[in-house]
Amino acid sequence: MGLVQIVCNVAIVTLLQVVFNQLSLKEVLRENALSPTLWRPLAPPLRGHMILAQITDFHVKTGGRRAYGVVDTATRLAAAVTCLSALDPQPDLVVATGDLTDSGQPEEYDLLREILRPLAVPVYLMPGNHDDRETLRQAFRGDGYFPANGFLNYVVEVPDLRLVALDTVVTGEGGGMLCATRLDWLERQLRAAPDRATAIAMHHPPFRSGIAHMDAIGLDGADAFAAVLGRYPQVKRVFCGHLHRAIQTGFGGDIVASTAPSTAHQVSLDLRADGPAAFVMEPPGYQLHVWDARGACVSHTGFVGTYDGPYPFREGGTANAR
Repeated sequence: MGLVQIVCNVAIVTLLQVVFNQLSLKEVLRENALSPTLWRPLAPPLRGHMILAQITDFHVKTGGRRAYGVVDTATRLAAAVTCLSALDPQPDLVVATGDLTDSGQPEEYDLLREILRPLAVPVYLMPGNHDDRETLRQAFRGDGYFPANGFLNYVVEVPDLRLVALDTVVTGEGGGMLCATRLDWLERQLRAAPDRATAIAMHHPPFRSGIAHMDAIGLDGADAFAAVLGRYPQVKRVFCGHLHRAIQTGFGGDIVASTAPSTAHQVSLDLRADGPAAFVMEPPGYQLHVWDARGACVSHTGFVGTYDGPYPFREGGTANAR
């Protein structure tokens, strides 16, 4: 059994202990706490490539409350953090693409910080429609990447990649927007570094998924966004949340736009035009986006939990034999 499998097994046992009241979530987090801040220095990659881990749509609630009366979102996020911490090699940074909390309350962001604290690599957050922009800004102002006012847009310079975070939130609305102010800011950032491979991270995806109730709260301004990106061929990928599923499509020419699965619950895969708004308890997940020095990106979807294997492909062999 590999290290990742062992630690993921521990994560599930811990989750069950929490569920059956053998441990409190706070006790688990206290045992695993590493640092009072989520900021970490970004180490140069040693492998010839850079790994960006994407997690999204946590919907953290406090006091053991369950989202929609069903989903223990805080415990599920803690299990995802344990699995990410066990990856070998470790990601170089973690990006969380919105809906960090369920209702944007200060105590939810306090709990979010506790849950994410065991991650030993830099963690970058951005808001979703369930978040409160100003409360998020204040809760994580010490991490140093959020602007002092206005939209929560920022740029992260990492080896082999420039990451541009875009705030798509419209206060009080489920859908998102890229207005002229945000697009002007984006264009200035892209104009400043035309030779650096660039990824954009944001909550609302700029494409229709075919899941009707989610498309009804999609992104306003997607066509203008595509027009901006069309002028800057260094943009390779657009990473999003919101849809609670792993989905990818072409966008704005040669760009791949995608969404990642939630660490909590998944939106039902229902492509009927009148499909109801519903979710399913499919496995929570994350994505690993692997960048090389040429600016090429390969993405992998992983799942939180314990699963049989690995089994060798050859009878009597090892899992490394092919």
